[in-house]
Amino acid sequence: MTNILATALISYLLGSIPFGYILMRIFRGTDVRQTGSGNIGATNVARSAPLLGFVTLFFDGGKAFIAVMIARLIALSNFGGAPPGSWGTDFAFMSGLAAFCVIAGHIFPVWLRFRGGKGVASGVGAYLAIIPKIVLFALLIFFALLLAFRYVSLGSIIAIAALPLLAYLTHSYFNSPLLLAFMAASSALIIAKHHQNIGRLLARCEPRLQRRAG
Repeated sequence: MTNILATALISYLLGSIPFGYILMRIFRGTDVRQTGSGNIGATNVARSAPLLGFVTLFFDGGKAFIAVMIARLIALSNFGGAPPGSWGTDFAFMSGLAAFCVIAGHIFPVWLRFRGGKGVASGVGAYLAIIPKIVLFALLIFFALLLAFRYVSLGSIIAIAALPLLAYLTHSYFNSPLLLAFMAASSALIIAKHHQNIGRLLARCEPRLQRRAG
């Protein structure tokens, strides 16, 4: 139980690091929460500083990837969990727990009064460590929808919703119902965070990604 709680806490605290907020404070001297959508994620950062937006995307995904790696080490050293080739029950459970908690930390960071990002980049980073092939397929869905409709939010919502479904259909959840449950819970949390975007999409007033001339 101690190791489970430690994994959850470490993952949450890693997720809570608000890289978008920090980078904008350091390099632009501004509070990203006061611009655009008020979100601390890469998309909103990129509206003011495209390069910082890319760096934010990398760091938000990276912290989630690292959280899952730490959970794996804990599972291997303390539970005797099986290595990735066989994916023991403890190994899958701890990986899923870390993924969910790091995403929750990003969305509800303790340092910013629990008002954070939408969790997409962290979700990609976390599950890239667990189900990389499924994540790459979901990214293809995202880019296809982005090219077709130019709604970043629409592509994100559908791609994230597809992750647990694709994992289930392709049996990529390593025969661990708990891991699949963590995937579904993570997707639900991210989609719920997009409730304002969903409302705007239904009202047909969601901003589209602008095409650059030339």
